[in-house]
Amino acid sequence: LQLFQNYVSSNWYKGGESNYSMLGTVTLQANYNNKQRFRWDNKLEMRLGLQSSRGDTLHTLRSSEDLIRYTGKVGLQATQKWYYTFQLIASTQFLRGLKSNDRTVYSKFLAPLYINPSLGMDYNANWLKGKLKWSIHLAPIAYNLTYVRDTRLSTRFGLKEGEHTKDDFGSEVTVDLAWQLAKNIRWKTRFYAYTTYKRMLMEWENTVTFTVNKYISSNLFIYPRFDDGAVRVGDRSYWQLKEFISLGFNYGF
Repeated sequence: LQLFQNYVSSNWYKGGESNYSMLGTVTLQANYNNKQRFRWDNKLEMRLGLQSSRGDTLHTLRSSEDLIRYTGKVGLQATQKWYYTFQLIASTQFLRGLKSNDRTVYSKFLAPLYINPSLGMDYNANWLKGKLKWSIHLAPIAYNLTYVRDTRLSTRFGLKEGEHTKDDFGSEVTVDLAWQLAKNIRWKTRFYAYTTYKRMLMEWENTVTFTVNKYISSNLFIYPRFDDGAVRVGDRSYWQLKEFISLGFNYGF
């Protein structure tokens, strides 16, 4: 949980505006491994950031970060490191997506909802005496369903006007890595790519955590994204980027 406050007086010589913001993240995992041939992994990630600024006269609060994502894997061991795996990823958000001084709603709960089941193989590795753990999921058979509850937002996510769903088949790669770079520095990254060979979606989430003590930490989050299946406005690039630096409370058990 991170909280931020910035005050700028109305006569501040460089201008600017006061703002308040908060960011909460929760990651829940429940994994089963019978130490024979079967494993079942579950991960639920939730992130919600809120901000308020004097310059936004239309909204008291608006979201700056918003994610609900479930990842489930069922695996049957093929070799010591490889598993035949069925993976399911489902993601949406909590609140409406808004911009400052803009009444337009850009997204909302279940608009969109992405559901991505895939069938392939997983490789899991544990290097450097447990300091570097990573896994890769290679799926030659993958399905993508995009659901938009509010049809007024359909065209924003590549659907035809008035339609609720769009689906296609392709291939998928997911890489998860956690690396304890130093005693107080940890890097977690997730790379996801899906292609139908007509369009491509890539996401690369990076979180570098600098631990001050057991309860206080600072996070650097960098998230480049590419999606050539989304609506392109003018000559804007298909590349997108989100980044933030935060300091706050952290507790793991």
